[in-house]
Amino acid sequence: MIYWELFLAFFIPNIIGYGGGPAIIPLIEAEVVGRYGWMNAQQFAETLALGNALPSPIATKMAGYVGYDVAGISGAMVAVLATVAPSLLLMLCALGLLHRHRNSPRVQRMSQWVRPVIAMMMAWLTWSFFSEGIRNAGVLHTLLIGAVAAVALLRFRAHPAFVVLGALVYGGLFLG
Repeated sequence: MIYWELFLAFFIPNIIGYGGGPAIIPLIEAEVVGRYGWMNAQQFAETLALGNALPSPIATKMAGYVGYDVAGISGAMVAVLATVAPSLLLMLCALGLLHRHRNSPRVQRMSQWVRPVIAMMMAWLTWSFFSEGIRNAGVLHTLLIGAVAAVALLRFRAHPAFVVLGALVYGGLFLG
């Protein structure tokens, strides 16, 4: 039963998610934290932060980690398969159709309507992590980490992996 739940927890977000890994993270969080309770919001945020510091697509890293945490190596394999299979199947089915109709106004409008939905989902995920950070680390630490991260990314164009690593070190030293 746990393998079926793992499969569904990663298959459904990946089959209905549009826009790549970052766009489906809120859907995965809803399954992993909300529906099945395999992690709490703090654990999910920490897993996401660690996953962002590592190379490769975020959705497969999240699936592998959660699957392994829930059901060992076979759980990781089921979760990663559930993450990759929908994209592969949909891509193969839709690629020819979208290519044939790429100049269609309907296809162009569809893409324009999906972008704001993804933006709102990402805003919700950001707010969720921000609220969780304030609740667990406090306002001062959360704002300090956010401000330093923003300056490092925008002003100094630091690689996001180094920013995440810096936040992890700060959390380990001052919040651990």
